[in-house]
Amino acid sequence: MKKLNLNFSLIIGLLFIISFSLAQTPSESDSLQKIAVNEFIEDWHNNAAKADLAYFDKISDNGIYIGTDATELWTKDEFVIWSEKYFERGKAWTFTTIERNIYLSDDTDLAWFDELLNTGMGVCRASGIIQYKDDKWEILHYHLSLAVPNESIEEVKKAIGSMD
Repeated sequence: MKKLNLNFSLIIGLLFIISFSLAQTPSESDSLQKIAVNEFIEDWHNNAAKADLAYFDKISDNGIYIGTDATELWTKDEFVIWSEKYFERGKAWTFTTIERNIYLSDDTDLAWFDELLNTGMGVCRASGIIQYKDDKWEILHYHLSLAVPNESIEEVKKAIGSMD
């Protein structure tokens, strides 16, 4: 009986220690999830810089990519076709993060972010929506835009012209 009590106490003690070590406050859990999201986005950008086709695996099958040109609104399949020429040369594009803000849904399975990037086009602003599905993150929507200084807007308006 003494051995049974000792084993039972040991099991209860171990369960307490395990549950205590796994317990996280919501803010700790959010912080860990934001770290995971940040790493996912960094990895995605690094895939492009290396022309690694894993880049496209990170985009949802129904994902949307919006580029800087008014004509650049692509489904995943259209974006893969458009990007092919860049990936074939062994280096697509390099986006280096200047800053990034990440926001999470209450259940932390949906995240949205905005980022300021240093790119070959200059400084760009981007935003995206990603979801955690089937044990992995995937990009649902990504929008890249040029970060135009307000004092340069008149010149940019002339360059863009009218869409009429």
